[in-house]
Amino acid sequence: MDKSKLYDSVIVGGGPAGMAAALSLYEEGIENIIILERDCELGGILNQCIHNGFGLHTFDEELSGPEYAIRYINMTAKIEHRLNTMVMNIQPVTENGKVLKEVTSYSSEHGLQILRTKSVILAMGCREKARGALNIPGTRPAGIYSAGTAQKFVNIDGFMPGREVVILGSGDIGLIMARRMTLEGAKVKLVAEIMPYSGGLKRNIVQCLDDFGIPLLLSHTVTKINGKDRVESVIISEVDEDLKPIPGTEEEVKCDTLLLSVGLIPENELSRNMGLTMSRSTRGPVVFENLETSCPGVFACGNVLHVHDLVDNVSKEAKQAGKNASEYIRSFDSSDAKDRYDPDPDSEIMKRFAKKNATRNGVNPNNVTKNPDGSTTHILPCITCPNGCILTVTEKEGSVISVSGNACDRGDTYARSEVLAPSRIVTSSVRVRGALRPVVSVRTASAIPKDRISEVIDLMKNTVADAPVNAGDVIIPNIADTGVDLIATYTIH
Repeated sequence: MDKSKLYDSVIVGGGPAGMAAALSLYEEGIENIIILERDCELGGILNQCIHNGFGLHTFDEELSGPEYAIRYINMTAKIEHRLNTMVMNIQPVTENGKVLKEVTSYSSEHGLQILRTKSVILAMGCREKARGALNIPGTRPAGIYSAGTAQKFVNIDGFMPGREVVILGSGDIGLIMARRMTLEGAKVKLVAEIMPYSGGLKRNIVQCLDDFGIPLLLSHTVTKINGKDRVESVIISEVDEDLKPIPGTEEEVKCDTLLLSVGLIPENELSRNMGLTMSRSTRGPVVFENLETSCPGVFACGNVLHVHDLVDNVSKEAKQAGKNASEYIRSFDSSDAKDRYDPDPDSEIMKRFAKKNATRNGVNPNNVTKNPDGSTTHILPCITCPNGCILTVTEKEGSVISVSGNACDRGDTYARSEVLAPSRIVTSSVRVRGALRPVVSVRTASAIPKDRISEVIDLMKNTVADAPVNAGDVIIPNIADTGVDLIATYTIH
């Protein structure tokens, strides 16, 4: 096992955080680095997030997940990386009075290896909570999936997990899968949320539920799962202010699939095994203001540190982690690695990470008032960015008179369009012939009229593309005579 080479940094994870951190290091002149990724490709969870809404802050345009990933994959092309590589352990070792790190990894190509490095950036992302964390009574039939698993089935494997669906949890993944399953022909009966508010962004409540008439039941949860071989129904109950089911409120909902969108947990087995100081509130490592953990030269960023709402914020944080790691590397030969601080799990930075915004939604998008002068006032959330500004729009006789509440010009443009001629960008997938993967993600190049969405989806379902397909290729020109092309958002061979 060759341990002679000493890296300046090893980045664990090749998702958006890992790539952004590596790119930041490279731009700082630190080129002796390597990304270790356990999947068969870089990009992480973005590869299965085929919906739009990414990149508004990072690239100042709205991209799908694969398109966002491709941008960073191209920018990090010169950086060494290993795919299909699992990191088993990270061990701090003292050598000549300095703290080095030994990263043990395994892959079929390179076998078991120990990489020596001056610094490590942890960017392993997060994972979903499973049914076992919920203690829902009932049997263990087929048809119960986490929302992320169902997303992979539909968007990458081209497999529909069910046809009659109930979703538990109204986080962004659950909301997005409600729309995705609907577009693929499933009937989403309802989305149940145990809290009195949704955990998802306003824009996703509007685009994913309200656009398709999917009910959102707040202060409700699943209290029983019925079925032996396959889910046959679930019992939905209302909960009180202590989140306990209220007797007599039970209602049986027939379904063959239950999707769980009940929260994300930072992926921190490596962190705990290293003995890093962990935060009780975020479940990620405790870090200083420079994102360094309790182990000298080990930095953490992205969802492994605390779960983010936006990938743009992940990239921003990871960029800072890379910059701070570069400063550590430059001072490595002269710094005293043994003189470290003792991080406080309840420090102000960790409290800020843990703070939740519980008032991001709760606005009725169909709040319409008829005025005495014949005009109509609409109260609606803006969906052009995650800020979700609440817009007040007054229109009369087919013209918008005024728009208020918007923080930018995009909000004004959206308000006028939404009231007079609502439109949406449509994201989905089409079948591919002659490729390793059965489907490729696609989207309309721009927004189309909302009342044409079902027609466009039907055309997608009846389309088969021939491999290879490159991101940006036109799959269907002028789809449904909308004047908008359907383009691929992923490269597949």
